[in-house]
Amino acid sequence: MNQDDDGFVTLWPTLLLKRHLPSAEAANVALVDCILKLEQSQSQLTANYQSQNLFEQSHPAILWLHQCINKTIADYLSRSGVAVGVNWHLQGWANINRTGDYHTLHNHPHSYLSGTYYVSTPEQALSDHHRSDLNPGEISFFDPRPQANMTAIAGDPQIDPEYRVQPEAGLILLWPSFLHHAVHPNFALEPRISVSFNVVLKRSDALTPRQ
Repeated sequence: MNQDDDGFVTLWPTLLLKRHLPSAEAANVALVDCILKLEQSQSQLTANYQSQNLFEQSHPAILWLHQCINKTIADYLSRSGVAVGVNWHLQGWANINRTGDYHTLHNHPHSYLSGTYYVSTPEQALSDHHRSDLNPGEISFFDPRPQANMTAIAGDPQIDPEYRVQPEAGLILLWPSFLHHAVHPNFALEPRISVSFNVVLKRSDALTPRQ
């Protein structure tokens, strides 16, 4: 919590990182091929995310993604002001969302940070008979402070308790694992492919906060 020279204090911030990875196009082609082949041997690849770790694969594209995620985590921790040395373990899994697939509201217990990297994101087209307020293929994040928007007035940035992102291939998102989020249905005929991951900290005395 930082106080500026005029006495204003920003309380309880929630930091989310959103950036495109460089040189992602070629890597994504290889990742699509690798993930679809994995699905052939694991029919419930997306649903059984807890029983696997994609980053144990030795495929060059997965090794590239692993390195990029580690760099993203280091940048996030630096921006958030974490000054102690942090060691972590990545647990990741592939998501293959076909037409109509979605993820209900959830968070990621037992980890410190969570994220998603988008490998393939087909264009989402609404037809004339669909409702105009749908958000196909998007991911929504929700204010972790329940009902914080109830007293918001015009111009108040707290009026919207939801933050939506339209995924694009090559985009990586990173957020605190406690943050509730949901993924809207895929309306495209092609699958939407992403890699989600949890950042599990390796415990040490240096991580114990002193308040």
